[in-house]
Amino acid sequence: MDEHLLSEVFHTALRRFLIQERQSLEMNVAERSLAARLSCELELESVRQGLKGYYADVEYNRKQNGLVKTMINDDFQVITINPDIILHSRGTVIADDNLITIEMKKSDRPDHEKISDRERLQLMTRDSYDGIWNADGNTHPEHVCGYKRGYYLELNIPDRTVLLDEYRSGAFFRTQRFLF
Repeated sequence: MDEHLLSEVFHTALRRFLIQERQSLEMNVAERSLAARLSCELELESVRQGLKGYYADVEYNRKQNGLVKTMINDDFQVITINPDIILHSRGTVIADDNLITIEMKKSDRPDHEKISDRERLQLMTRDSYDGIWNADGNTHPEHVCGYKRGYYLELNIPDRTVLLDEYRSGAFFRTQRFLF
């Protein structure tokens, strides 16, 4: 999967979201509503960029055979997850199933929620959940991992700013800040 393409899909979708949803942002609508609108832009942009068979789902909590999505943390505890937004093939493209995962928060949320979202993005963007499983293109992992990109969006509605942290390969990559 072209890593530059994924970045372009996300950033274009985010720009369109910030323009199209300006009124919703100014009215300070619920985070869940904003995530749903961003997912629409993400899916549309992925199709525009030629990513066929991928879906942008909000709070998607299932994996193959209808099982609940889980991940495993550094203490080897299994944790159920339902990320705010994911761009994935719903299991049909095994080698490149998990493309983008997004966690969205408003700036007035408690710090422990923000920390938890960032930790989840690190775990979900790891190449392997246990150091053994890797994307061999033939089997799905037992626990979620392997997202190519993870994004943490923090919306500061009063200041009209966005904090954007990017995660790759299980680690923080960079931060960007901009106005909307």
